[in-house]
Amino acid sequence: MLSTLLVIGGVLVGLLVLLAVIVSLSARPATATRTTPGGTRTPVWAADAGRPHPDAWSAPVASTTSEMPAVR
Repeated sequence: MLSTLLVIGGVLVGLLVLLAVIVSLSARPATATRTTPGGTRTPVWAADAGRPHPDAWSAPVASTTSEMPAVR
């Protein structure tokens, strides 16, 4: 009787530890920001490139960017 309860308790504790490991490994990393020499912090996300998000329903706009052109 006691050994059965110990086994069940051990299995439950092991499952909780496994759940905690999975949750900790799947957590998102903290957002990183870079500090420029002037002391201002700049975000590192690609979404903050200074251009608005393209509208899927409007005609493509030919604008110059610093990105490499697609090879076709």
